[in-house]
Amino acid sequence: QVQLVESGGELVQAGGSLRLSCAASGRTFSSYAMGWFRQAPGKEREFVAAVSWSGDNKIYADSVKGRFTISTDNDKTTGYLQMNSLKPEDTAVYYCAASAFGAGSSRSSAYSHWGQGTQVTVSS
Repeated sequence: QVQLVESGGELVQAGGSLRLSCAASGRTFSSYAMGWFRQAPGKEREFVAAVSWSGDNKIYADSVKGRFTISTDNDKTTGYLQMNSLKPEDTAVYYCAASAFGAGSSRSSAYSHWGQGTQVTVSS
């Protein structure tokens, strides 16, 4: 089992940057792929980015490609989502998730463990 806790969400102006963190306890990301998803008010949860358990494979949603970077620390106890050039449409609750499908996936159904979410608000 792995427990996930996100942090780092806050209010930021358009064009700014934030780094979200996802702390894993119980088991580390060395056994799981990690993903980030987001959900805006009135919308369905959508995929943002994922990294394989090895760290070698990273995938991104087209809407964030070139602006967001997913990573984990060396001991794979914390995952990160570096978000640059933020836009108002990036406003959402951001969730990290862990998947036993080690290659990483854009499908939320592939993830068995979820954090509670952290709010990111981008003002125009």
